[in-house]
Amino acid sequence: MTLKATFDSRDAAKGNDLGQLPEWDLSDLYPAPDSAELSEDIEKLARDVADFAKAYKGRLAELSASEMLACIESYERIDIIAGRIMSYAGLRYYQNTTDAERAKMLGDLQGRITDITTPLVFFSLEFNRIPDETYNTLFSAADGPARYKPVFDRMRAMRPHQLSDELEQFLHDNSVVGAAAWNRLFDETTAALEFEVDGETLGIEATLDRLTDHDRNRRETAAHALANVFQKNIKLFSRVHNTLAKEKAIEDKWRKMPTPQYGRHLSNHVEPEVVEALRNAVTAAYPRLSHRYYALKAKWLGLDKLQVWDRNAPLPTDAPRTIGWDEARSTVLDAYAGFSPRLAELAEPFFDRGWIDAGVKPGKAPGAFAHPTVTTAHPYVLLNYLGKPRDVMTLAHELGHGVHQRLAADQGELLAATPLTLAETASVFGEMLTFRALLARTTDPVQKKALLAGKVEDMINTVVRQIAFYDFECKLHAARAEGELTPDDINALWMSVQAESLGPVFEFMPGYETFWTYVPHFVHSPFYVYAYAFGDGLVNALYAAYEQGLPDFQDKYFEMLTAGGSKHHKELLEPFGLDASDPAFWDKGLSIIEGFIDQLEALEE
Repeated sequence: MTLKATFDSRDAAKGNDLGQLPEWDLSDLYPAPDSAELSEDIEKLARDVADFAKAYKGRLAELSASEMLACIESYERIDIIAGRIMSYAGLRYYQNTTDAERAKMLGDLQGRITDITTPLVFFSLEFNRIPDETYNTLFSAADGPARYKPVFDRMRAMRPHQLSDELEQFLHDNSVVGAAAWNRLFDETTAALEFEVDGETLGIEATLDRLTDHDRNRRETAAHALANVFQKNIKLFSRVHNTLAKEKAIEDKWRKMPTPQYGRHLSNHVEPEVVEALRNAVTAAYPRLSHRYYALKAKWLGLDKLQVWDRNAPLPTDAPRTIGWDEARSTVLDAYAGFSPRLAELAEPFFDRGWIDAGVKPGKAPGAFAHPTVTTAHPYVLLNYLGKPRDVMTLAHELGHGVHQRLAADQGELLAATPLTLAETASVFGEMLTFRALLARTTDPVQKKALLAGKVEDMINTVVRQIAFYDFECKLHAARAEGELTPDDINALWMSVQAESLGPVFEFMPGYETFWTYVPHFVHSPFYVYAYAFGDGLVNALYAAYEQGLPDFQDKYFEMLTAGGSKHHKELLEPFGLDASDPAFWDKGLSIIEGFIDQLEALEE
């Protein structure tokens, strides 16, 4: 019954001219889950790890510069094999998280790879014990590993928080039954949730999509269905959050982390005061952004008060429209090409080579992402495409990630990964390019208003909503430090940030207090969410420089993306005349959103 209803929804979408939606071809990683190539790589990984540990354990401080370079290159090759194996297992799993065989394969390989790589735990620990003088000599030598210095500078920033070798090895071995296990429980529970909406049984993605329906009654029904199911599962979600927050607090205590957020800032290579400046700028702007916009929206909808199911509602004058896959493809690629033909060329293979999985399917992970896999392969993009205008923007967003990951791959496995604060740069820029291209060719005032309103809502969701999420997490972890949190405790924390960020025009239906339960970032990547606001503000400032005709902007932009994680955000932004540590920097980005709201108000006159 459930599968039938889900497939009916998908078939109906096809009937609305979505066209043939692409699916992943994972054979670029491995031909099949039982392939000889996968088995051989697992065996090779075990041999290479054993050989590496035998060759280098206890000797890192004695290596010459050229020997250290060979050591790091060997470590990088091991990282690629492990990354390829786990990318394959993870992507198969996300295609259908309710499939027992796929879940078993992922769990088994997580355990196997964790066991195999345990002998590598010594590497970072021993590396961080190398004296500064020796370290600086090694990394300044002409025949040494100088290009890898940014990676190891970040690693050595963890030195004050490093535990004993035995404890670090214990944490490594225990990871598969710690956070990773709770993450899987969350993913599988969320993917299996069923919502009864107007006589249909829907999954979470299709139900959330109803919140953007033109029919207000359908939106309301979906909102109540979400609240009903979240409430039924709230004890489990509370247990997940209580456990993960406590586990993090224990590890943070042992590592002497000053705050729950500090580890995320370290991994992002961003100063806490920069994040605080961003957070303060956004919260101070709530009245000028979200409060002001939603008051406008209430007027458009003819309402004195907005309910939560009105937050992402289309405008009454915005005619319902389904955008087929071919049109979505051409819209995004044309916008990319308008900026630079090279950008479109980098994005095109995603459509033609099985690098995108677009359709809504039973058990498929909700949401969207771009997975970089490993630098010797290519990224894969997951979407849940339903033909809404926002889905086109999501495609532009995830393709931006994919292009960024392709360009950064030239840095090699260790240097390609971009800190989260910069990881959203290309994705949000891709969205902005697509939006600006659509806006430029829209002459009808009604359509222009709908387009502008949609963009403002997306930016509010990216900036205001994500900073509210960040504040919720800060409050959650602070409260958990005082003791176990009941579902009502967590609900209250959620509502405190919702009322503040959305503004006085909103009323909140009974049940909305449970909507924290489905947000995966809180579970998978604590304090990740501020990266979205960071990326949006950064891109707004970048786009302003582009519009103002900064010389050689395209070349500088590609150089920034190609740098991957090899440079600090200060160094990357310098060619554009920007500095994220300047509090005024964030106000520049927020003024772009205000400018769009100004345009909407002008259209009212």
